[in-house]
Amino acid sequence: MALRVIGAGFGRTGTFSVKTALEKLGHGPCYHMDNLFSSTEQLQKWQAVANGEPADWDELFRGYQSTVDWPGTLYWRELVNACPDAKVLLTVRPAQRWWQSFSTTIRELIERRHSIEDDHLRATLEYAHQIIALQTFGGSMHDRDAAIDVYQRRVEEVARRVPADRLLMFDLTEGWEPLCAFLQTPVPEDDFPHCNNREDFWRHFGAGAG
Repeated sequence: MALRVIGAGFGRTGTFSVKTALEKLGHGPCYHMDNLFSSTEQLQKWQAVANGEPADWDELFRGYQSTVDWPGTLYWRELVNACPDAKVLLTVRPAQRWWQSFSTTIRELIERRHSIEDDHLRATLEYAHQIIALQTFGGSMHDRDAAIDVYQRRVEEVARRVPADRLLMFDLTEGWEPLCAFLQTPVPEDDFPHCNNREDFWRHFGAGAG
């Protein structure tokens, strides 16, 4: 498999910014949940995996060198085993700040899914409900304390299972230096990208999710 970087962090830990950074550093294209919002074919492939069909990781990530965010983060264990030479990138932020961002973006958008008229957007959000609300959070997505517990346990499990020389626990406020050192690439002169804040998120989905 061609994956060189596996993102194990949840959405709303700066994953879109990191996607942009990885692509700038030559580790792209980078797969992200946004791919599913723009492709019925991609959505159908991942729906099949969520419904229990065997996953062909080579096919699912064909043409990509890295992955962050869902859906890849749900299968981080399988990907770590399938790609023994890949680096593992665990994006993190303080748990309370993660919850504040997640609950007012991803969670809220999923909650609106039944009222959305656009067929593909609604189908993608039904899939997101399946893999995020149910398979990641076990139905506890609306419970702040339970969701934060799932988030913290993910961080702890990745840190415990992945060898230290293969893992970077990364807060994007640290900027380019730790990421570039981890990937052994030069530090760009440009500022580290900061993309998809809460306002950007709702501008992106506002037309179809109002």
